[in-house]
Amino acid sequence: MFDFDKNEIHEKMTKEEDESTTFNSGSIITKTIVLTSLVWLLVGLSFFYSLNSKKVLVSDSCRHEIHSLESQLLKQQEKYNELVKLLPRDRVEREVPAMTPNSEQLLKPEINYVNKNIQVFLVQGPEMETTRNQNDTSEWIREDFSNLPTNPPEWPGENGKAVVMPEHLKEESKERFKENQFDIVASDIIALNRTIPDQRSQACKNREYPVDLPNTSIIIVYHNEGNSTLLRGLTSIVNKSPLRYLKEIILVDDASVDREYLHGPLDEFVKTLPVPVKIIRNPTRIGLMKARLKGADAATGDTMTFLDAHIECTNGWLPPLLFEIKKNRKSVPNPIIDVISDQHFGYLAGSEKTYGGFDSKFVFHWVPIPERETMRRNGDESLPLRTPTMAGGLFIIERKFFYELGAYDEGMDIWGAENLELSFRIWMCGGTLLILPCSHVGHVFRKKTPYKFPGGTNKVIFRNTRRLIEVWTDEYTQYFFNVMPDLLSVEAGNLTNRIELRNQLQCKSFRWYLENIYPESNLPLFYYHLGSVKNEEYNFCLDTLKRKNGEDCGASSCHGKGGNQLIEYSSKQNLLAMGLCLDSQGIPGVVKLNNCKDESLSQIWDYDEENKFLKNRQTGLCMALNDLRNSVVITTNCDPSRKSQKWLFSNPMKLTSP
Repeated sequence: MFDFDKNEIHEKMTKEEDESTTFNSGSIITKTIVLTSLVWLLVGLSFFYSLNSKKVLVSDSCRHEIHSLESQLLKQQEKYNELVKLLPRDRVEREVPAMTPNSEQLLKPEINYVNKNIQVFLVQGPEMETTRNQNDTSEWIREDFSNLPTNPPEWPGENGKAVVMPEHLKEESKERFKENQFDIVASDIIALNRTIPDQRSQACKNREYPVDLPNTSIIIVYHNEGNSTLLRGLTSIVNKSPLRYLKEIILVDDASVDREYLHGPLDEFVKTLPVPVKIIRNPTRIGLMKARLKGADAATGDTMTFLDAHIECTNGWLPPLLFEIKKNRKSVPNPIIDVISDQHFGYLAGSEKTYGGFDSKFVFHWVPIPERETMRRNGDESLPLRTPTMAGGLFIIERKFFYELGAYDEGMDIWGAENLELSFRIWMCGGTLLILPCSHVGHVFRKKTPYKFPGGTNKVIFRNTRRLIEVWTDEYTQYFFNVMPDLLSVEAGNLTNRIELRNQLQCKSFRWYLENIYPESNLPLFYYHLGSVKNEEYNFCLDTLKRKNGEDCGASSCHGKGGNQLIEYSSKQNLLAMGLCLDSQGIPGVVKLNNCKDESLSQIWDYDEENKFLKNRQTGLCMALNDLRNSVVITTNCDPSRKSQKWLFSNPMKLTSP
């Protein structure tokens, strides 16, 4: 979009980083030198006083020691003077005590903060029921996997071990990696029925389930999938699932090319499986969502289980998922997603201490389970988690509920944002989204996709994200467009049907979702200001400069378009940019972007409306732009005469209460 000299930019950034490092380390160095100098000075003065107050004979060795001390004192003083010249003037002035916030000088909040009682979140839903009711006379069983055949332990990949590539295959392994963006050669030398360690806790292994669970249609979409990964996934499904629950397996080939093994050989392979298999082959590529819809339209099971094409199911993965839907037809359970290495196909257990979240750019993230969810489950980590969002690749849903809920948005293209859109819809329209620690499915995580997106990746994901925003985020729509102004460069398409669907389902508001389902989100709920923060002396605004956690906060020319300059001044007096808090780290110097921590004084900034100061609660120092490098944000002693310390809240946005 812009034509920059990369080398010039790199040199400037390097220079800026060097200067930032000087500011960071300067305070520590200065204090060390000053203290050392004072110590030596006191020693010297006391010695000289002793000599002058008493007529003491001094030996030559003692005189030599005195001269040595004098010399060291002079050297320390010279070093100190040189360092002082390098530091900003305010860095060597006296320190001021920490500020006591004056509430009358603070900006009034746009939305009053309401602190919810924790009891609101301790919902005891059907997912908490794990044993049969006293009046239940149906049959319950514990699945036995002890009789499954095992392979010789020395076989490649057995027991989930990483493949050690034979020397004669290393070149082929490296060359063919780009076919699927995982090591297909490593996959090819692993048995299709390899043994995987049971990832479940003992509590999960001991759990019984009713026999009369709903059945399911397994739906797998693929495009140019590797042969052995697809076949191993199918093998694990039939080997690790009670066959009475497998209604059918539906494979949707989304116009694979130059993959002969996905035709005749695959047709012959599926005939050997003890489950009916349907193969749908698309003549042209239509993308993940539309292909999944084709599979769903062909399904006849009570439920539909959507899986990726490079997975491995483990012992006991299916009954817990079906059990949740038996208890609550509007629940959408997900398994714990274990990790299969894209490099060597080693199998690693996924975390049972995280669930799905997202950031202000609608990027899905795994985030730590909050304390409230641990309390809701009474500390029992085997119970289902209520997750705000799902990764979207592996989940199960009742077939009728899927269509009642509006299936997938057919206006979305290929792939991207569909997982978040469906997550919001489930919660806001009466469903429950769960992650089950008693169900584990392995998935090959790739670092990048091997496929091309028609029109480019950004165009596809931008369109999908814009559709999500305009239909589901209510008064937050403009906020997200300010965070991602590039979304306005693509058309969302016709949204009438999706808006009508939302009205028909009488779905709750996006604000309700943030307050009740994802209160840990960094999206602004209760704030003093939402917009840009402009320095009075320079036409520069606080800016993340696309930097990440632990890096320096910056500033750049104000443009009023949001994006990296969209700053939230929260009701807790944190300054947030892209979900990160501006942090003084409790010392003078460069301001950092760090993960937010509750009640961290170094991340609290009191705004003085009279002087337009942003004072750090921990240090009492004021935020300023460095006079020599205006893109560097620092803290320094407050001085009302210096405009570089004065900040204006500009281009405010308003998010109204529902």
